[in-house]
Amino acid sequence: MPARRLRVVLADDHQIVLEGLSRILGAAFELVATATDGLMLLDAVRRHDPDVVIVDVSMPRLNGIDATRQLMACGTRTKVICLSMHPDVTYATRALEAGASAYVLKHAASDELVEAIRAVMAGGRYLSEAVRTPAAEALTVEPERHQRTTIALTPRQRQILQLLAEGHSARAVGEALDISPRTVESHKYKMMDDLGLTSTAQLVQYAIRLGLLPPPGRDDP
Repeated sequence: MPARRLRVVLADDHQIVLEGLSRILGAAFELVATATDGLMLLDAVRRHDPDVVIVDVSMPRLNGIDATRQLMACGTRTKVICLSMHPDVTYATRALEAGASAYVLKHAASDELVEAIRAVMAGGRYLSEAVRTPAAEALTVEPERHQRTTIALTPRQRQILQLLAEGHSARAVGEALDISPRTVESHKYKMMDDLGLTSTAQLVQYAIRLGLLPPPGRDDP
């Protein structure tokens, strides 16, 4: 009887990337679902219970790192591999701190992604060579020692902040998260008050610094 193929969910908001990676993965794994934003990814994981999730770091509605954090908070058995165009150790560190088991650069995905999947399913962790700094590699050994002890915003606030920073209205954010526009506004002004911010523009800049949005000019596939 043939061995069961590993079940994979793939999330990326660029269709050309989805198609290319689907071809790479389809030969060796069972691709059970794709998603184009973080909220769709969470739903796909609930419905399909995959072995592995491959998620782009920069996605609309809910970025890949916060999606990873939410999956880990649910106690999922699914392994998470973060995929990114950014050869930046800061992004890699955030991904590993959130609970990802691997960080693979998009330009190296055709060569490294299958290897990364095999590594994480064997209980290991994987980093693309460009981000293998001593600090990042320390996280692959004992990531729990490096978890941030405090997070300024709750997961719900981070979701709302990302959606608002992407330019969605309070009504649209409420519809996406199944809450009222008034609740969205309440969260917004509480965040501004807690962070000492006085304008929406400052809130957007904070979202960029927090890694919820890519910096301007760095949103290519």
